[in-house]
Amino acid sequence: MWAASTVTMLVLAGLLPDFRIQSEDGDSATDTAVAAAAGAGAFGLLSALVWPALVRLLLLVPALVLGLLVFFLNGALLLLALRLNPAERGAAAWETAVVVAAVMSAVASATGAALAVRDDDAYRRRLHRLAHRRRRRAPPCPSTPGTVFLQLDGVGHDVLRDAVAKGLVPTLARWLGEDGSPATHRLTRWRTDWSSQTGASQLGILHGDNHDVPAFRWYEKDRREVMVCNRPSTAALLQHRAEARAGHGGLLRRDGASRGNLFSGGAGEQALVLSIATRRRGRENRSRAGYFAYFSDPANAVRTALSFVAEVGREVGQSARARCRGDRPRVSRGGLYPLVRAFATVVERDVVVAAVMGDLLAGRSSVYADLVAYDEVAHHSGPTSHDAEKVLRRLDRAVGLIEKVAEHAPRPYRIVVLSDHGQSPGETFRARYGLTLADLVRAGCGLPVPRRARRTRSGAEARSAVRAALRIPVEEREERSRPERRRREPIVLASGNLGLVSFPDVPHRMSREEIDARHPALLPTLANHPGIGFLLVRSEEHGGVVLGARGVETPLARLDREPGPLAPFGPAAAAAVRRTHTFPHTADIMINSFHDPADGEVLAFEEQIGSHGGLGGAQSEPFLLSPLVLGPPEPEGAEPVGAERVHEVLARWLGETAEPGARLPRSRAARRPAGAPAAEPDGVLGEGRS
Repeated sequence: MWAASTVTMLVLAGLLPDFRIQSEDGDSATDTAVAAAAGAGAFGLLSALVWPALVRLLLLVPALVLGLLVFFLNGALLLLALRLNPAERGAAAWETAVVVAAVMSAVASATGAALAVRDDDAYRRRLHRLAHRRRRRAPPCPSTPGTVFLQLDGVGHDVLRDAVAKGLVPTLARWLGEDGSPATHRLTRWRTDWSSQTGASQLGILHGDNHDVPAFRWYEKDRREVMVCNRPSTAALLQHRAEARAGHGGLLRRDGASRGNLFSGGAGEQALVLSIATRRRGRENRSRAGYFAYFSDPANAVRTALSFVAEVGREVGQSARARCRGDRPRVSRGGLYPLVRAFATVVERDVVVAAVMGDLLAGRSSVYADLVAYDEVAHHSGPTSHDAEKVLRRLDRAVGLIEKVAEHAPRPYRIVVLSDHGQSPGETFRARYGLTLADLVRAGCGLPVPRRARRTRSGAEARSAVRAALRIPVEEREERSRPERRRREPIVLASGNLGLVSFPDVPHRMSREEIDARHPALLPTLANHPGIGFLLVRSEEHGGVVLGARGVETPLARLDREPGPLAPFGPAAAAAVRRTHTFPHTADIMINSFHDPADGEVLAFEEQIGSHGGLGGAQSEPFLLSPLVLGPPEPEGAEPVGAERVHEVLARWLGETAEPGARLPRSRAARRPAGAPAAEPDGVLGEGRS
């Protein structure tokens, strides 16, 4: 490696005008080689001795910022190495030193891998040594098993089954005994709530309560605010509400670690957790385990950066090939998306996996980590696309690396792999009908819509329905006072194939009768549209009613006997819809898109060809892959229903591996009668403005 670094320094000195390792008067080839060898050796020693101390000083810096600082700090070390060179011949401009240091670190990493001294096994050994030194200063680690929960975001049960059959995930296939070895894990399907997205699922899994999370985005009239699950302020408020309702800090509150999640789960160690992003960084919300182990070697950051650039290029190439082939369905993949994809599939994966490995070697009792790579790619490429399959391969390798690291841990570990939801394929609502859901709602209300939407069949039919209901031309209605019209305009939000319509000027949830009186053509226009499966609205007569095409309406109390428009969505749809109806912040109109049970397709109201957020298809069917030594999730092979139930299962598994006498959260079922609605604690809904 020293020799490779020396050659690299010589080559770069010949290529870069601002970098030299010779004296200004010139040197012999021997003197130049000696100077390069001395500089490379000094740089290697500084990287090994000084670098870990620098990283320790910067542990409060966010992971992404530290990853970028690596290059500048590495350049500083190179400049220092040139000054320490006994030949006193080296010099470099600051920006050139950054480039040279990065290239030398990359070459050293590649050389080490070729010589089998810097592969994953060596990385594990280095982590093991770090953990061993840490354990000598820490209390003895319990001998009881710890538990690691790895969330493969967006991977549905059937997608995983197909990936195992195709050989895409050899580690998980081995656990299931598909390679002929004895099975060590079981695969179980579970059912999400109506809101099949990470915010609702992960809140329920980690904190045991996802009440009043009707979608990924929704409008709260009392706060006059649009809530978005991946917004730090919203995540912090949702976690606060869940903790108040559940009565405990979360699944991970006993010596736990939360990595890459929306919510903390009550963990003491956190990295890339959204709900703490608004807090001032300090001892209580910084991450040490894994963070230091990863960045203590500058080659890791260089490798991640090179992989980031390669992933951006891969996405640009895959998008161009999809356009050339004329793939359908297809959505735009330009703008910042290549960078977003590269961050999710490379940077976040590397940091989260490194943090989990550090947690294992530190002997933590429980770890929950979210790997978001598949979900991000499947949204734009499709859940069963070749692009998504490549991501599954890389995620399986990450799981395999974590499994190997667990062998060096000071206590045994049981690894549970799960997902928070699946994804359903299908083209977008806009691509099929030429207008967005917001356009359709505005047309049904008699409000102006873009000219392109007005010319579509759906837009024309909606305007005709308004004329028939009002018995006046739409244009006459559009000429009403502009301030009054704007005040009464609805807020239309989309969460995958789930749409929400709220009227912000009405302080309460409007009933069907109030909506009909205000916009008599709106509900019939939406219910009869071929791209919409059903609507949920409040009814003064029935409490709640599901509306479908051709005037079909089914009260919630009769859904079990008469599913009506819910029939294509399966037998679990009725309970999910009834539960959402009880939420204080359910929208005035809840809209679920059309679903074709034959091919599992839905129509996303967002620009995604792999979507989730509502009912229909694989999006509602994630998985649990659990060790056989743990009890089955449900008796007699039943499937867990709802994220809150999954929380109870995971808490029970933690109880099976906990130390004697350890107190864990009681299940929600033990705290209230079966079927009884949970009461909202006083003051919770109005809090959270701080």
